[in-house]
Amino acid sequence: MSTLAAREIKRRGVAAMEEALRDGPVHIIRDDEAKYVVLREGDYKALLADLAESRLAASDADLAAGRVRRTTAAKLLAEIGR
Repeated sequence: MSTLAAREIKRRGVAAMEEALRDGPVHIIRDDEAKYVVLREGDYKALLADLAESRLAASDADLAAGRVRRTTAAKLLAEIGR
């Protein structure tokens, strides 16, 4: 992942960001620390899709392991004493 100083963005604007993004996501460095990560839109959408896929896989695993049961909100509230 490449890095880009915040002051460089301030100095050169979006052109600096576009140049840095050619190699993938970019860490923005401010006060000598990586503070932000900037992604291209396509990379961001792919990240969200991967996250959704992982969550679905975890849900399927919970279902297969019997850690899921169907109920109603009223029954759940009654179980917790509300």
